[in-house]
Amino acid sequence: MKSTPEKFGKTPHQPSLWTRADALKVHADDPTTTQPLVSANFPVLSDEVFIWDTMPLRDIDGNITSVDGWSVIFTLTADRHPNDPQYLDQNGNYDVIRDWNDRHGRAKMYYWFSRTGKDWKLGGRVMAEGVSPTVREWAGTPILLNEQGEVDLYYTAVTPGATIVKVRGRVVTTEHGVSLVGFEKVKPLFEADGKMYQTEAQNAFWGFRDPWPFRDPKDGKLYMLFEGNVAGERGSHKVGKAEIGDVPPGYEDVGNSRFQTACVGIAVARDEDGDDWEMLPPLLTAVGVNDQTERPHFVFQDGKYYLFTISHTFTYADGVTGPDGVYGFVADSLFGPYVPLNGSGLVLGNPSSQPFQTYSHCVMPNGLVTSFIDSVPTDDTGTQIRIGGTEAPTVGIKIKGQQTFVVAEYDYGYIPPMLDVTLK
Repeated sequence: MKSTPEKFGKTPHQPSLWTRADALKVHADDPTTTQPLVSANFPVLSDEVFIWDTMPLRDIDGNITSVDGWSVIFTLTADRHPNDPQYLDQNGNYDVIRDWNDRHGRAKMYYWFSRTGKDWKLGGRVMAEGVSPTVREWAGTPILLNEQGEVDLYYTAVTPGATIVKVRGRVVTTEHGVSLVGFEKVKPLFEADGKMYQTEAQNAFWGFRDPWPFRDPKDGKLYMLFEGNVAGERGSHKVGKAEIGDVPPGYEDVGNSRFQTACVGIAVARDEDGDDWEMLPPLLTAVGVNDQTERPHFVFQDGKYYLFTISHTFTYADGVTGPDGVYGFVADSLFGPYVPLNGSGLVLGNPSSQPFQTYSHCVMPNGLVTSFIDSVPTDDTGTQIRIGGTEAPTVGIKIKGQQTFVVAEYDYGYIPPMLDVTLK
């Protein structure tokens, strides 16, 4: 892991690099970094909707928060269509795989509530139809602001374009459940600029999404992480010595890895309400290594900054690979330099026997990791699968210095609160 030399000129910081040498150290099926097998007999949260990216309600410091004893999660959600002719095969049977694969185009933000931190009950849509300015509502972060129950939901408004936005509403509780009110006025915050972060005009496959605001425990300022790609025309990036790192003989060939340009972006707020933001150079770049560093987020522990992000096998560059899962890096200060956890960056990957079983992991400050079930094989050959679209078993990890260890497995969708707020 090295810092990039001159790409960003005179800036507040130089991005750290996830190098090809780091990625060569990624190994699947290490029991200390592999998610336990998910049974094909998993329960489904709902027969009516698919859910995937899960966003627990939290405070600005990252603590998972319940309200009047009610836990609340937000999820990317899409209706299931078992009776829609569009999703019936030639024999009239429901093609759930095709329905699942189409979900991103109709993703909406829903919420769920629970007294137990599991056994989630569907609350409904967060925003009424027509409130969000674009077709798709993609992942972000809900922040509980105060004891009045006000919530800022930061999310990604997609198609046309991709814009980081926020919408404010309020949590209302009763003895019987939770409702959300407000969430009626969406405020655009910023888009990719083409100078630090790649735009759609530069690359039709660009990514710019997944806002995660936080207050830096050391300087007290309000910042936001997000996923991006390093600015520049697709195919124009250079994979040089810094991006390659210290590789053994025979591994100097980078193939077509110039097309992989993922980065973890950061912005700083100019105000205390999070309405006015300035984008800064990326904290971390993965040019020549991977094309997606999705849903970046922090855990602050022992005075260190643990930066987590999720990525796929299929988004790795030529000559390097790793499992779908969560990757992590650590630094002593916000702007780095960051080094990969476990030497490679891999923190929690799917087992090679079930490579698509879970995704969209979120590491919480208590060491619990939530994710969703994508698909699980139902036979020994792996040709028959069961689609998930529901919460995966929660996994416990231990974070110790520059290493992590899988230490526990919990119930499906277990997201217990770290603190409870009583509304006034």
